[in-house]
Amino acid sequence: MEKTINLYSETKINISKGMTGLFFEDINYSGDGGLYAEMLENRHFEFYRSHQGNKNGDFFTEYDGLYGWTNEGRGTMRIVSGSPVSEVNSHYLRFTSTGSGEGFSNKAYDGITMKKGMEYKVSFYARNVSLLDEVYVRILGKDGVNCGGTVISLFKNEENTLCPWKKYEAVIKAEKDVRFGKFIVTLSGEGTVEFDFFSMIPSDAVCGIFRKDLYDLLDVIHPGFLRFPGGCIIEGATLSNRYDYKKTITRLEDRKNNWSRWAVHRSWQNLKENRGPVCYPYYNQTYGIGYYEFFLLCESLGCKALPVLNVGLSCQFQNYEMVMPGTEEFDQYVKDALDLVEFANGPVTSKYGKIRADLGHAKSFNLEMIGIGNEQWETKDNRFFERYAAFEKAIHQIYPEMKLIGSAGPNVEWEQFGEAWDFIRKNAKENPDFAYAVDEHYYMPPQWFYDHLDFYDNYDRSVKVFAGEYATHHEGGGSFNTPELNDLGGAIAEAAFLTGVERNADVVVLASYAPLFARLGYTQWSPDLIWFNDEKAYGTPSYFVQLMYSNFTGDKTLDTKGEHSSLYKDGIYYNPSVDSKTGTVYLKIANSNDEAVKINLNAKDFGFKKMETICIGGEEKNAYNSVENASKIAMEKSGEKDYSSEIVLKKNSFTVLILR
Repeated sequence: MEKTINLYSETKINISKGMTGLFFEDINYSGDGGLYAEMLENRHFEFYRSHQGNKNGDFFTEYDGLYGWTNEGRGTMRIVSGSPVSEVNSHYLRFTSTGSGEGFSNKAYDGITMKKGMEYKVSFYARNVSLLDEVYVRILGKDGVNCGGTVISLFKNEENTLCPWKKYEAVIKAEKDVRFGKFIVTLSGEGTVEFDFFSMIPSDAVCGIFRKDLYDLLDVIHPGFLRFPGGCIIEGATLSNRYDYKKTITRLEDRKNNWSRWAVHRSWQNLKENRGPVCYPYYNQTYGIGYYEFFLLCESLGCKALPVLNVGLSCQFQNYEMVMPGTEEFDQYVKDALDLVEFANGPVTSKYGKIRADLGHAKSFNLEMIGIGNEQWETKDNRFFERYAAFEKAIHQIYPEMKLIGSAGPNVEWEQFGEAWDFIRKNAKENPDFAYAVDEHYYMPPQWFYDHLDFYDNYDRSVKVFAGEYATHHEGGGSFNTPELNDLGGAIAEAAFLTGVERNADVVVLASYAPLFARLGYTQWSPDLIWFNDEKAYGTPSYFVQLMYSNFTGDKTLDTKGEHSSLYKDGIYYNPSVDSKTGTVYLKIANSNDEAVKINLNAKDFGFKKMETICIGGEEKNAYNSVENASKIAMEKSGEKDYSSEIVLKKNSFTVLILR
């Protein structure tokens, strides 16, 4: 097949800087066990086991403080409370040894993974009850061989005087590569010691917080923004389970442990399929990454922060709990929004600005945007539109410059989608700042993306769009632990659709794929952008599409004079943009054919001398990456070469031509 693409020098519309971004939600063990570099599980003896009752919305939890911990001898493990390190997380371990070498170990998800020669920072609180000398912390390999450890001398008071809590810190250097190892603590002799808040973090963790390989995969995207912390996690399966950011802007020890809304995902379906009511009953949130850390992450990545707030509604898919507008309880939700802006931007002399400064960041985070609700939709009972209006009025009364993101619900094909837009646009006529953009979500089959390439062509431009959650879903999309759903065919469909998004960048100002991360074997939702296990991480074909759109886009689109649609029938989808400062042209082309296609570029308006080709594809549509073969679908770069008007597109490929 041979086709022609004409490039014209006339520019069309501006492309928002940082249009392509990231959406983070603590789903699929993305936070604890994922981006948060903490290696230990239930490090503070506060975990809950989640349960589903006999009705939708009937969720309850059972405290299980010893989850993840195992007695490694004849000693006695007891979870107690009374005089804790933190009243917020009041339980701690009281261990009594009957002799030297007795102790306990931590599950650490799939076990401890270490790289030979790397250092790991270990810390814990301990209170010496009965005058022991030392505690030995070590890592045992799967074969039982010691792979690194440290001896810590305990503080002693005078006899018959109880020691205070003391934080101990040490470094363990890996003597060899380790997988599936054990984190073991043993006592030097007979006696009793109380422990709390264990931690083991690799020395290469970015900011001492973020797992490096996962962070690096985000960093090379150069995202324009990060939306956080979700997602349904914001609403919670119940309101008490919601994401309350104020509980995360304290010292780590005072962050109240929470059970995860995703622990009970698809509980009714699980019952029908005899898998048990809850598949991941011990999915908890320690908030090691809280709102402060999210802002640090944005700062480190050089992107804008887009926090999203609860509006007094639990997840509408799972529950009907709500607080009603006009009540004092609802007013507190609104006040939380105002306090968030103060936390992010306020001077250190303000209440929440001081909290930020006390955490270590005196300078403002320069917050510009806030999401009001996740994917709420209006019902006669929940009065979401009234809720949004209340937030908008209160925020803009004090912070008129703040850009607010509304919600169009969970699906662009629902009736409520149109109702949401009618509400926003009606109010925007009287108040142009009523909403900066509206959050749209679509998880659709690949063919839907091809069928809707013109989705935004005729949108009203008065209010912008945030394509906040999208991904191609084959049959079985949204399912558990299916990395094979992140195939090349789906990524090419997304790339094709995004040519239309980029062509309409005057209305679509923000766009992010979802979800971002998935830990293999711990996944409630597939497909996902990045998959990982205890030692490796890899980007999917969809990941490379996001990376290419984020890194290789101009600031203005070039006019195609409508010719782009003439190639749809041939499975070719393209859009050109230009960097108005340098003159560099970026031509994106998706080829959905199972054969290579020759493209003749007619660029008589330009005097190109050099070009570079960046491409993914060339495999069958069902090809996908895996831990075993992470680069089966990888980004290939030609390097700069002399310009040629003849281009060969690989089969099933997405290509960016950089023309200079």
